[in-house]
Amino acid sequence: MKLLTIAIPCYNSSAYMSKCIESLLPGGEDVEILIIDDGSKKDNTPEIADEYAAKYPTIIRAIHQQNKGHGGAVNTGIAEATGLYFKVVDSDDWVNKEAYMKLLNILREQLGGPTTLDMLISNYVYEKEGSKRKRVMHYPHAFPVDQLFGWKDVKPLAITHYVLMHSLIYRTALLRECHLVLPEHTFYVDNLVAFIPFPYVKTMYYADVNFYRYFIGRADQSVNEQVMIGRIDQQLYVNNEMIDYMGKQKNLMKQQRRLMLHSLEIIMTVSSVMLLRADTEESLKKKKELWKNLKKKDPRAYLHIRHGFTGGAMNLPGKGGRKVSITGYKLAQKLYGFN
Repeated sequence: MKLLTIAIPCYNSSAYMSKCIESLLPGGEDVEILIIDDGSKKDNTPEIADEYAAKYPTIIRAIHQQNKGHGGAVNTGIAEATGLYFKVVDSDDWVNKEAYMKLLNILREQLGGPTTLDMLISNYVYEKEGSKRKRVMHYPHAFPVDQLFGWKDVKPLAITHYVLMHSLIYRTALLRECHLVLPEHTFYVDNLVAFIPFPYVKTMYYADVNFYRYFIGRADQSVNEQVMIGRIDQQLYVNNEMIDYMGKQKNLMKQQRRLMLHSLEIIMTVSSVMLLRADTEESLKKKKELWKNLKKKDPRAYLHIRHGFTGGAMNLPGKGGRKVSITGYKLAQKLYGFN
C-alpha cells in the first residue's frame, strides 16, 4: 500500500501538466500519482498521461474518463486511491521539493505513532503570473506547529487567512467515511473539499512549509473575475451546498464550528462581491436570495456572518453601499493578489 495518493485532474492540460507531474515524482515509491484525464479532446493530454504511466509504471496510473468536470475527476481519484493519505494537485500547479519531502516524512512518522493522523496542513503560495510579490498563506498563529493536535488547540484564523484544498492532505479512509462526493460539471467544488470533511477530523498536524504552488493569472482560469461572474450560478450552487451542510451540523466542537464558519464567511463574501460586480437586477436578487437561504438554514451562522466584518461590508445599503463594498474588494485584491 502506498503512503500517499496524489490525484491530478487534467482537462486539456498538455501545456502545463508535465511541470506538475515532474514536481511530484521525487516522492518515489511511497507515492501513487493518478493522472485523471477528464475527457480531454482538444490536445494531447491523454497521450502525455499514458507516456508518464508507461515510464513510471509503479508510481503513475493514467485514468481516462468521460468528462465529468473537476469534481468528477476528484471523485475518481478518491475512489481509485490506494494510498493511506490523499491529496489533490491541480494540473497547472506544482509543489516545492523540500517541503514535499518534509510532509512525506511527517506522514511516515505519524504511521508509527499511537494516534491516527486525520489531516495534515501546510502552506500554499500564490504564484500569480506577472507578480513579483508572492503571497504565502500560512497559519502559525492558528495551529500549533510541528506537532499532533486536536480541535481544542485551534485558535481563530485571521480575517485574511483561509484554509483551501491546497493546504490539506487527508486520511483517505476519512474522505470515504464522510461520503465526500463532489458535484460533477461544476466549478469551485474545491471549496467543499476544505469543508465537508471537517466534522469527521479529530487529529491534525501543521507543517509551516511552503509546499503547494497555486498558479493564478491565466485569462481562462476559473478564478478569473470575469470567468467567475459568467459562472456565478455554479459558485452559488457550491455556496448553497455549504450552507445546507453547515445547517445540518449539530455536535461540532466550538473550534470546529468556528473554522467552518470562517470558510463559509469567505465563500459568502466571494459570492456576494461577484454578484455586486455583475451589477444587474437579477444578480442583486440572487444575492438577497443567498443571504435569505443562510438565514433560513442556519440562523446562528447567519447572525455570525451577516454581522461580522466582511458580511456587513457586503450588505451595505443602497447603491452607495455597493460602491463601498466593491472598493473594499478591489483594495483587498491589490493587497493580497488573489484572482
